Amino acid sequence: MNKINSLFANNKDKKLLSLYFCAGCPTLEGTADVILTMQRRGIAMIEVGIPFSDPLADGPVIQSAATQALRNGMTLSKLFAQLAAIKDQVEIPLVLMGYLNPILHYGIEKFCQSCVEAGVSGAIIPDLPFDDYLNIVKPVADRYDLRIIMLITPETSEERIRFIDDHTDGFIYMVSSASITGTQKSFDDAKQEYFRRIDAMHLRNPRMIGFGISNAQTLKAAQDNAAGAIIGSKFVTLLNEADGNTDAALDRLFEALKQ
Repeated sequence: MNKINSLFANNKDKKLLSLYFCAGCPTLEGTADVILTMQRRGIAMIEVGIPFSDPLADGPVIQSAATQALRNGMTLSKLFAQLAAIKDQVEIPLVLMGYLNPILHYGIEKFCQSCVEAGVSGAIIPDLPFDDYLNIVKPVADRYDLRIIMLITPETSEERIRFIDDHTDGFIYMVSSASITGTQKSFDDAKQEYFRRIDAMHLRNPRMIGFGISNAQTLKAAQDNAAGAIIGSKFVTLLNEADGNTDAALDRLFEALKQ
């Protein structure tokens, strides 16, 4: 069974925590340490960012991380090599998060094959048109048992959400707002109503909520209305401030999530 499916099947009552970091930042060779340390510290699933020069869905923190990673020399080929080197040590799901341009340049078939060889269970491609997903990417990804994760926002119609739910597997990424990534102190009533509305749809796929989670209030709101939460910008900031010391960054993150 794909590790993503297994995670949600075995943790139906547990509120999961997934973290994002950008491969190659703050150091080119730090990928393995970040992943293995996260796993040791109990993180349920990891999003590994593929650095790109024009990350449209990301705020300044992740944009800056991507720029630094590219300056450090990170490429998709190097990332796959780093992941393959620790494949046998990684038991939790790894999900690559990247934009369509570098994946197309690498090649869809080659990308899916490299994911399997490197122990990657899924991919999030924010700018992948859904029609292209259905007609081009999904048939290839299905052959490799790779999950392509789709995003929904407060503006996504119920009809569209149900269509996505019917044609995807793994989980649905619920973006907390229609804006770019970044931390927020709280989720307003409109966002919490959005969480409740989607929860009431009783979708087939589990949902993870991301964008803006950085403290106890936003974490609880996400975990109360979905299978779990995804934290990106807050952890990337802490990892940079800790000069790549993953344990120190996680210590500070866990403390922030209590406040």
